[in-house]
Amino acid sequence: MRKIAFFAFRGNEMCFAHLLLNALDLDSKGIKALIVMEGEAVQLLKPLEESKNPLYLKAKEKGLFDCICRACSAKLGCLEFNETTGIPLKGDLQGHPSMEQYLAQGYEIITL
Repeated sequence: MRKIAFFAFRGNEMCFAHLLLNALDLDSKGIKALIVMEGEAVQLLKPLEESKNPLYLKAKEKGLFDCICRACSAKLGCLEFNETTGIPLKGDLQGHPSMEQYLAQGYEIITL
């Protein structure tokens, strides 16, 4: 089975909407897709939760969110909120999620 890990870095909601569309599309076609929230993207969770964004909620319901970066959440002042989302926070690479762990599991990595 093909596996894709999307690393979202940009804090642009429109760009992130395209990531969600693609992750959901891959999932619907039997391709394992995961989303890792990194960089400025960690700030998107609050507005997406509060607006009840349907793409975000669908991806969350399907379990496509693997984790949120702990270090970026702390640095950008959204750690407390992100801890309430139900999405795990990871930081095994100096506070950030490690791409190596996904490569070791056979994931292709796409960054946006």
